[in-house]
Amino acid sequence: MQYYAVMGGASPPDTSKTTKLERYNSYIRRVNSTKLLQASSKLLFRVTLLVALILIFFFTLNYPPLSSADNHHIHSTNHFLASAFYGSGAAWEKQVRHSATPRRPNGFSVLVTGAAGFVGSHCSLALKKRGDGVLGLDNFNSYYDPSLKRARQKLLSKHEIFVVEGDINDAELLNKLFDVVPFSHVLHLAAQAGVRYAMQNPLSYVSSNVAGFVNLLEVAKSADPQPAIVWASSSSVYGLNTQVPFSEIDRTDQPASLYAATKKAGEEIAHTYNHIYGLSLTGLRFFTVYGPWGRPDMAYFFFTKDILQGKGINVYVTQEDKEVARDFTYIDDIVKGCLGALDTAEKSTGSGGKKRAPAQLRVYNLGNTAPVTVGKLVGILESLLNVKAKKHVIKMPRNGDVPFTHANVSLAYRDFGYKPTTDLAAGLRKFVKWYVSYYGIESRAKKGFHSSTNEHSDD
Repeated sequence: MQYYAVMGGASPPDTSKTTKLERYNSYIRRVNSTKLLQASSKLLFRVTLLVALILIFFFTLNYPPLSSADNHHIHSTNHFLASAFYGSGAAWEKQVRHSATPRRPNGFSVLVTGAAGFVGSHCSLALKKRGDGVLGLDNFNSYYDPSLKRARQKLLSKHEIFVVEGDINDAELLNKLFDVVPFSHVLHLAAQAGVRYAMQNPLSYVSSNVAGFVNLLEVAKSADPQPAIVWASSSSVYGLNTQVPFSEIDRTDQPASLYAATKKAGEEIAHTYNHIYGLSLTGLRFFTVYGPWGRPDMAYFFFTKDILQGKGINVYVTQEDKEVARDFTYIDDIVKGCLGALDTAEKSTGSGGKKRAPAQLRVYNLGNTAPVTVGKLVGILESLLNVKAKKHVIKMPRNGDVPFTHANVSLAYRDFGYKPTTDLAAGLRKFVKWYVSYYGIESRAKKGFHSSTNEHSDD
């Protein structure tokens, strides 16, 4: 009885303090675990971001952006990344400024678009040689063998000309370049070239020759100072014109190809930006440019290749069996015309996108004034290469090509002394000499070919 009384009267042990302590410890463990998880997450995020940036930088440097209509999305992404990396940093800006700084008193500072192209590379070298500052811009697209463009870039680099890899449709990159350098002039040669390719990839012409030109003009109109702009139009704008020789006053509203139509559109766009914003604009209508470092898609170039390889070549005649003729113009003569146009270009009259006064607007033919039939072109190549061509004479397909071109250059002669001096035989001799040297070809060219051309300089 006493035992049960004692047990029944005893109070139970107090566990509240122990429970509170366990809850507190559990809370502390959860807090610490959360903090550790957050810290780990932040560390993992930062490490991942750093690794991603390193990889992007690596691929940007080692795998340059490609450009064609078939990989437009990849190209857009890559040139965005390229502009993000190349368009920042003190070292990059120093390289841009150094290249664009003139070395002669009152020298120009020229942005050359399409600088790794045929005409662009030659003009860049000529400008640099006389002491002007030159900055190149090129997207190294794959319309023709990009390795040839890279070889031109290497040549430019030897002469301290920096070529920024980017696209004229990249407004952010263009604005960055104009922020870094107060360009006095722009020589706009970047374009999608070729008549036949327009039937395969028409949108590439609209993107480069129309949208790209507009993008450049949009950036230039807002620049301070506004640059004077010289840009490449084409003899193709004459289209179905039958007046001979072609003069700047002839009608150009009948383009025979999409390429020609985009170049004609460029001339009208130039008029608009000159009228509204006071940009000084000069269009140059090139007539079939040829020579060393030329474009592989041109007839004289692939004729040379195919003749040396023993392949047949197609020599076109018109639907009426008339010979096709071109006003072949040697690259050195074109370069003199481009520099003459730059030298006589007046300053733009706008500021901050507002026109202050009427500005200069011009268009010129740059040709050789002596059309030569394609048959004669082949004959000259046969003589230089000492190889008989396997010719297939066929009707010209309806692909936008015109049967003949013939330039009247009296206007360019009057305004800046343009006078072509190289005939087709002499020009092709220089081209073939370069071709066999560049491609390392042991051709069956006549003995004494190299010694007989030593007096000609391709510089």
